[in-house]
Amino acid sequence: MDLTAIIKKGEKQYVALCPELDVVSQGITVEEALKNIKEAVELYIEEMGLPEGIGTQEMLVTSFEVCQHAEICVSNLQ
Repeated sequence: MDLTAIIKKGEKQYVALCPELDVVSQGITVEEALKNIKEAVELYIEEMGLPEGIGTQEMLVTSFEVCQHAEICVSNLQ
């Protein structure tokens, strides 16, 4: 089963999130964070079971930019 890992650099470690199950882990390196999130997801599934439909849906992961101040965004559009 394929699940998604979103890995982001924190202050001192990388933080990994599996959005399908809302499970989070961390590691000193990207590789360690990925290893740890896999282990955390496996433990979650072992303990809680697999929610219906998880792993069968295709997920699109992308990024987008938002403005911090609405008045600046509006003036850039005019």
